[in-house]
Amino acid sequence: MNRSDKNEFTEKAVGTDRKWKIVESEYLFNRPWLTVRRDKVELPDGRTNDEFYVLEYPDWVNVIAITRDGEFVMERQYRHGIGLTCYEICAGVIEKGETPLDAAKRELLEETGYGNGQWKEIMTISGNSSTTNNYTHCFVATGVEKIGTQHLDHTEDISVHLLSRQEVEALLENNLISQALMAAPLWRYFCTNGASLQK
Repeated sequence: MNRSDKNEFTEKAVGTDRKWKIVESEYLFNRPWLTVRRDKVELPDGRTNDEFYVLEYPDWVNVIAITRDGEFVMERQYRHGIGLTCYEICAGVIEKGETPLDAAKRELLEETGYGNGQWKEIMTISGNSSTTNNYTHCFVATGVEKIGTQHLDHTEDISVHLLSRQEVEALLENNLISQALMAAPLWRYFCTNGASLQK
């Protein structure tokens, strides 16, 4: 596949062809962190599905933060859904009026006390494109430094850890980063930045 073929292929890779028609819609549950919508939909061939459920969330951000010394700023916190305490990268919700970059910088500072550095968005992904309506904007921040202290929400309990590249790679290799929205940008980062991952 030559370059022009790739461009044509990627331009057509995502679209709205075969989109379902929403016949009717109702909200079943609406809380700050969980909104559930029931849609009755009609498929392009005329078939209907009377009960398709969508979870509505605001868009999220996450940050692979790397210090000037090449250490990864990681977090550990308990995740009640799976009942485990895990290593993670910084993540959070985009507040109304914020750009993804503004939200990513705010979340990193609030959760870890780190900031500054050079920032780049490396991918935008969906946690589950079948049943959720939001996206996660993934950033890499290099050359970050400690510029403050944590300012956590009253329900957050996060410890901050500086890990080497090899330690983060070991977490990935051993399936110890369970959150797919965090594992995906880490894998991408290592795959595009001279990863030393080996089987």
